[in-house]
Amino acid sequence: MPTPLLEVKNLHTSFKTDKGVIPSVNGVSFSVEEGETLAIVGESGCGKSVTSLSIMGLIASPGAITGGEITFQGRDLVKLSRKELRKLRGNEMSMIFQEPMTSLNPVFTIGNQLAEVFRIHQGASKAEARQKSVDMLQRVGIANASKLVGQFPHQLSGGMRQRVMIAMALACEPKLLIADEPTTALDVTIQAQILDLISTLSKDQHTGVILITHDLGIVAEMADRVVVMYAGEVVEEASVADLFAAPKHPYTVGLLGSLPRMDEQRDQLASIPGMVPNLLDMPSGCPFHPRCSYAGSECTVIKPQLEQVGKGHYARCLKSEEVSL
Repeated sequence: MPTPLLEVKNLHTSFKTDKGVIPSVNGVSFSVEEGETLAIVGESGCGKSVTSLSIMGLIASPGAITGGEITFQGRDLVKLSRKELRKLRGNEMSMIFQEPMTSLNPVFTIGNQLAEVFRIHQGASKAEARQKSVDMLQRVGIANASKLVGQFPHQLSGGMRQRVMIAMALACEPKLLIADEPTTALDVTIQAQILDLISTLSKDQHTGVILITHDLGIVAEMADRVVVMYAGEVVEEASVADLFAAPKHPYTVGLLGSLPRMDEQRDQLASIPGMVPNLLDMPSGCPFHPRCSYAGSECTVIKPQLEQVGKGHYARCLKSEEVSL
């Protein structure tokens, strides 16, 4: 079998706090092939964004990667120096951040910030970098790009800033693109345009994409495989078709059950009872058992492992054979 573009093995990322060490990512493993789109889904606080920041080498103190490997094109990113990581970021691997206002520098124009990508990673001249910046902004649906390059982030709407961030991430046609809620604050027309742009990049340039989202509709449309995370762990992994047709973890069933359906009428949408557990005070046994309708006495004592339940399908559940939509 060919070597995956990205392989994450047993990743652990923790944060030191006054109340103790919080294990935000706890033994996460997955891989991404060239040209493949892997979606990571789960509730807020489950570790999706921390996993992506760990891959990019952007975990800042008091956080730290405390274990595991992150192999990108044969290189373990955990062992690279800051200088080596900077050469990769924005060039061979890029990330679309969830909140563009905190990711763009408020004292530099949009043109300066975008042109820097071309000048550092492609050695473009000032004039070439400016023209490439205008072209890239036009690709993400900004009509007046030549005017916008002279503006500052605070002069743009949230949706426009998000498109600028997407342009910066796609500028050097990276081999790996991490998209953390890439269509936040965008209207549905621009959302479709951006998703199509990411999909085209994946197909034409064989770019591997990690798509982090709460929108299962986007997952169904864009992704090849899905990783479901809960409380810092992978609880299910499968192809999109298998996950939507036959989920094998109760948490996944809950997520899918909360979706509105065109073929049935409901007075209210289903919801998962309870709250995500405190990572400093995790329940014994399966972390999901206090919220799970399938839980038995053994689930309160035995911590399940991620096991194969079908071809390319894995679930972390003692009751996976009983689970169904």
